[in-house]
This record gives sequence, structure tokens and C-alpha cells, in this order.
Amino acid sequence: MLKKLFYKVLFISWMVFVTFSSLFSFEGMKMGSFALRIPHLDKLVHFVFYLVMFLTAFFAVKDQFLPKLKLWTVLWGVLSFTIIYGMIIEVLQYTLTVNRQGDIMDALANSMGAIVGLMLTKGLIYKGGSLK
Repeated sequence: MLKKLFYKVLFISWMVFVTFSSLFSFEGMKMGSFALRIPHLDKLVHFVFYLVMFLTAFFAVKDQFLPKLKLWTVLWGVLSFTIIYGMIIEVLQYTLTVNRQGDIMDALANSMGAIVGLMLTKGLIYKGGSLK
């Protein structure tokens, strides 16, 4: 019971963090004297955000849906949710924010993170369809 609640709180917290980080403008904020200037670092951040989102979402819902549905149904449902959410965030960045911009490459990085999350879940956490 406590483990189920932990995963749900973790997932909701991660969603709030990703949403805030995606829609809040950090322009004009001092990031210290050392600023990372790595090309396309933001794509890696998008990838990691949505990889973690997939994993936390899956663990938040698995106990609720796995007894009733097949593993692949739950995995595809979480994948669909994660990818659609990433697309919605990009549209919101494009339409609602002043200093942020929606980017198709960001949406692709989001989707790739979610897909890798699915592969990790299926390949490493589940062996033969049962949770190890």
C-alpha cells in the first residue's frame, strides 16, 4: 500500500516538475559564473525528463491495471500518454510562453525518452512477463 502511494506521489511530483520546467521562463536568471554550453544539451534533458516520466507513470499504474490488462496494453497506454503529453507541452510552449518555443526536435527527444523507458521496463524489469 505504501509502495503504491510512493510511486503515485513520485509520478505526480515528476509531472509537476517537468511541466514547470517546460513552461517557466528561466531567461534573465543568473546561473552562476559557470554555465554549460554544450550543443543540444536541451535534447538530452528532454530525453531524460520523458524517460523518467515513463518509468514513474508505469510504476504508478501497474498494480492498478496489470491484474486486469496485459503487460503490453499497459506499456502502450503509458507510452501513448507520455508521448501525447510531450506534444501538448511543446504546443503550449509555442502558444502560451513568451521566452520558450515549441520545437519538433524537442518532441522527438521526448518521444525517444519514452520509448527507451518502455524498452527498459520490458527488457530489464520484466523477464518473461512477470515483475522480478
